[in-house]
Amino acid sequence: MTSPSSPAISSIDRKAVVARHRIEIRAFDRLSPLSVGNGEFAFTADVTGLQTFPEAYESDIPLCTQSQWGWHRFPMPAELVGQRLRATEVDTYGRGVGYHVHKKGQERLFDHLRQSPHRLHLGRIGLLLLAQDGRRATLGDISPIEQSLDMWSGLLRSRFAFEGQPVEVETCCCGDRLDGVAVRVRSPLVASGQVGILLAFPYGSPEVNAADWSQPNAHETIVTRPAEGRVNLVRQLDADRYHVAAAWSSPARWESGEPHHFTIAAADSDQIECVVAFGQDALPLALPSTKEAQADSARFWNDYWMSGAAVDFEGSADPRAPELERRVVASQYLMRLNCAGTLPPAETGVTCNSWYGKFHLEMHWWHGVHFALWGRLPLLERSLGYYHRVLSEARRIAARQGYAGARWPKMVGPDGVDSPSPVGPLLIWQQPHPIYYAELIYRERPTSQTLENWGDVVEETAEFMASYAHLESAENRYVLGPPLKTVSENTDPMTSRNPAFELVYWRWGLRVAQQWRERRGLPRNESWDTILERLPPLAEQDGLYLMQEGMTATYTEWNWEHPALVGTRGMLAGDGVDPATHRRTVEKVMQVWQWDRCWGWDFPMVAMAAARAGRGDLAVDALFVESKKNTYSKGGHNYQRPGLALYLPGNGGLLAAVAMMAAGWDGAPDLPTPGFPTEGWTVRWEGLRRMP
Repeated sequence: MTSPSSPAISSIDRKAVVARHRIEIRAFDRLSPLSVGNGEFAFTADVTGLQTFPEAYESDIPLCTQSQWGWHRFPMPAELVGQRLRATEVDTYGRGVGYHVHKKGQERLFDHLRQSPHRLHLGRIGLLLLAQDGRRATLGDISPIEQSLDMWSGLLRSRFAFEGQPVEVETCCCGDRLDGVAVRVRSPLVASGQVGILLAFPYGSPEVNAADWSQPNAHETIVTRPAEGRVNLVRQLDADRYHVAAAWSSPARWESGEPHHFTIAAADSDQIECVVAFGQDALPLALPSTKEAQADSARFWNDYWMSGAAVDFEGSADPRAPELERRVVASQYLMRLNCAGTLPPAETGVTCNSWYGKFHLEMHWWHGVHFALWGRLPLLERSLGYYHRVLSEARRIAARQGYAGARWPKMVGPDGVDSPSPVGPLLIWQQPHPIYYAELIYRERPTSQTLENWGDVVEETAEFMASYAHLESAENRYVLGPPLKTVSENTDPMTSRNPAFELVYWRWGLRVAQQWRERRGLPRNESWDTILERLPPLAEQDGLYLMQEGMTATYTEWNWEHPALVGTRGMLAGDGVDPATHRRTVEKVMQVWQWDRCWGWDFPMVAMAAARAGRGDLAVDALFVESKKNTYSKGGHNYQRPGLALYLPGNGGLLAAVAMMAAGWDGAPDLPTPGFPTEGWTVRWEGLRRMP
């Protein structure tokens, strides 16, 4: 262990740690396409290093080119223009509160609002592989496959043979200079015209692959040729527009094929070098060369790996240590690539669409808090400006429902408009998140500027939380819900009352919001203190905590989905939680939970709970629970189910848990790695921050 500050000189050989887990692919693996990107943009490739055989991956992880800025909105159908979605009024202690949770009788409008806007597949970049007889190659025509991703430099190298001839492809993102892909293709088949580069552009789709190839007349691709070796394209999809530019350095020709399909082919050369860039606005007149792009990529990733924290498990006796280190390294790569952009991430980042490419604000914690714990707070802050931008919309949601302050939406796009859903509008556990993010920033930068920047978000968030809590006069206590969808989403929202996780988060959020008032020189809010005093204790039975009031401690009727009752003292600091009862609850959950019916972030959540309970052995066991939903592919992706073969909250949760287990938390035992077992584990770390 070293001092928890970003070291000027690393005592851990960071490059060696990353190199130990270089990703190697030796056969087609539909769960392990590999991506290059920069946080704002990602390009996902098959075993050829490009998007040559997208059909082979379509059912699992589609090969997409996506960005944080690239969105498409279907035009409102003429018959729906002017219509407004009807809210369902739910009796809430004598008054009606409207929620957009039912679509009966308004199905088309409900679905339109869920699916628009959706994230775009900006364009396919693949290899054109032609056999001597002129037919297009299939995946079975190429072998052997040798592919490697150097995560230290962001360079993807792919080698295979086609019709007895070698083909080598190098692929990288252009660092953070621009959102683009640089490609170098070498093969004797380039000169013969059997190997080239294919560019193709689809219409928008809310589906997982983000592409509709069946409507060529629904969109436009306008091509101009401003210079030799360069083309500019303007893409127009309904009211949405973006730009593409391609430039090549080797002698080559640009050819048009079927609508929206183009090729770059070379003659008298065994090599093609090409850079394809994407942007909301017109792209620079001069694009980098492939060599320059590779240097930019190497610099970008070197800066990332040498910043913030590092963890090294080498020397551990526990046989699970190498696999944990592999998951940690791959997760750092994937989270930087997918989750460090200017918007909160979708649960599949910018790799492909999940939930139409929209993001879920309750999941933002799992996508981003690890950046702060790993000493990379600025990467989290890039997306936190979203809360300032949509604050007025959050105020409107609260006011429309008769509450004070700002009620943060759940499933949203760039505009911050909450998507209708049977579940989302009834969730509340995302509400304290902005206070948590503000507190992370203040811990790193305890300045008046931080207080000024985040004071209104903290205040408005706490105002809603206080307004939402209802006073039961007969019991002289405040209650949360109903209606309320709990973290686990597996109970009736019309009867859910005082769920454990939400109660503890309400206590923490209001307590910290009061501290923010004091830091800003303001008096404590008396009504918040009253609520804090009268929030009820957590429901328990037989020495165990319950998910919510009215349940039992048999843990049989609801031991599936998220075990959030242990997140109260793990992910959260444990306001109002008895440590002994918490420990017994963690031990019981580990024994009886249905792990095959959980989600990827549940395993690190339980690990954090076990660590605070003093059970480092269970913390590691939780990270390695045998469940399909706790597996990590060769490329590092956390599998969940068909149609969701990657799940970045699992990767982010893993990084948060490892940081917390290594560096500790507020009030943790004074040990080098308080959340790991004392035997079997050699954990060296530097640059980590303690969890609140």
